Amino acid sequence: MIRQHHLPTLADPPFFCLPESVGWYREHATHSVSREAGSLDNFNIHMVTNGKGYVEIDGEVFTLMPGDAFFYFPLMRQRYYSSEDEPWEVRWVHFYGGPKLLEYLTEQGYRRTQLWTVKAWKELVPAFHELLEEAEAHSFLHLARLSSLTYAILTGFMSRAVPFTGGKNTESSDRVAKLLPAIRSSASEPFLLEHWAERAGVSPYYFCKLFRKTTQMTPLEFVTLCRLQRAKQLLLERSDWSVKRIALEVGYSNPSYFNKRFMEQERMTPLEYRRVRLGAR
Repeated sequence: MIRQHHLPTLADPPFFCLPESVGWYREHATHSVSREAGSLDNFNIHMVTNGKGYVEIDGEVFTLMPGDAFFYFPLMRQRYYSSEDEPWEVRWVHFYGGPKLLEYLTEQGYRRTQLWTVKAWKELVPAFHELLEEAEAHSFLHLARLSSLTYAILTGFMSRAVPFTGGKNTESSDRVAKLLPAIRSSASEPFLLEHWAERAGVSPYYFCKLFRKTTQMTPLEFVTLCRLQRAKQLLLERSDWSVKRIALEVGYSNPSYFNKRFMEQERMTPLEYRRVRLGAR
């Protein structure tokens, strides 16, 4: 099955990014693409959601499975194709934008490799589908909508993608990612590294390594952000509570230390934050 929609390319795009085409290939064993360098002037992301397929880079063939993806920058040579025995299912989007898009993606390091593994990749599938349905229903009539949906795919990909390892360590990374909601909900409690490492089935050292790879921060940095986010909520919702009470509520027994961490993150004290947000004099 091939389901795809192509859109006109605007010479002067009014938004950060816009789709040129979006599609879904399923059970298409003969799917094969070969483009010479310089032939396609847009970005494209393909994410495998079932089966398997192959990508060739500099004469080497890589096997991609569900959750793996490839990301081409404009004008790159492209060679990829489905397995005939286990045809892949692929969600994809070709997109473009002004110079700032190229600069941004280059600065973020997405040019360093074409192959990626997407953590919690199933959460990204609806974004691809929503863009496809919008393009099919309205073509290019709603440019702002198309741009926002494309941006949702791009940021969703960027927040989940890690360099491709051929399946190595991805299961452990997924287990860490699945623990994040539980860590967030219990952030006000003392953080016990050994407990969470055991739940992930890895050593404390490896847990920290996987955690940083998954979130781009340490476990304690993550917990701190969760605590401060909750504190900001309480400062506004419980305006009669003292800073000391809020500090205790979010996990800080020392109000002075809480103030220090809040200042580091928000560039103002908790009371200043409350006053500014509530418009109090």
